[in-house]
Amino acid sequence: MRLTVALSAAEVEVSAELHLQADPWAAIGVAHGAGTRMDNPFLVGFAGACASLGLAALCFNFPYSEAGRRVPGPVSHAIATWAAVDEFLRDQIPGVPIVACGRSYGGRMASMAAAEGRIAPDALVYLGYPMHPPGGPENPRVEHLPAIAAPQLFLSGETDPFVAPHEQLTDAVAACQDATLEWVPGDHSFVVKGAKQPAVEIGAGLAARTVAFLRARLDAWASTPDRGTNGR
Repeated sequence: MRLTVALSAAEVEVSAELHLQADPWAAIGVAHGAGTRMDNPFLVGFAGACASLGLAALCFNFPYSEAGRRVPGPVSHAIATWAAVDEFLRDQIPGVPIVACGRSYGGRMASMAAAEGRIAPDALVYLGYPMHPPGGPENPRVEHLPAIAAPQLFLSGETDPFVAPHEQLTDAVAACQDATLEWVPGDHSFVVKGAKQPAVEIGAGLAARTVAFLRARLDAWASTPDRGTNGR
């Protein structure tokens, strides 16, 4: 399918694919990382497994990847894309909680969209949050995270160079209003050294952790004062 994204200069269309089974209990937008696209095997495995566990999972391209580029475009373009994804899920899967999820860059863009109020998800899930470039911990990308009120789940690889030292991420999570950190074996792509597990299986393996978190947190979050269906 195609999603229309309203950029400052003009509207553009990006590709999207909805993984859906009957009667989903929540809907999750799944964004790709920098340098990849929505058809990345890791994302396909993750989204498919989420759908098998009762979620409607929407994978999509950012405008830069839709245009065939590997280097991310302006942050405003990514945030506008997340706004389009949020609107699509609310219109097409009404009456269920909405979750924003992303692999690395895609997750960070979801967090920025939420912090700026462009989206109001009921929860956010980060599949390898990129705290900083490898070897560059002096400029962590975390200032906006405490502004997010919705529950946040950080799934992070134990040997991920984007979150070294670990204390930097644990401190950032502790500073959030409502955040959980789970360490997962593997690097930034959750690849365990010496293992020969396909990327599609690695992605699928993170779905159960995600669903367990959402099952535990969404009902409680929705029942808090001033919260309603779909975070509105």
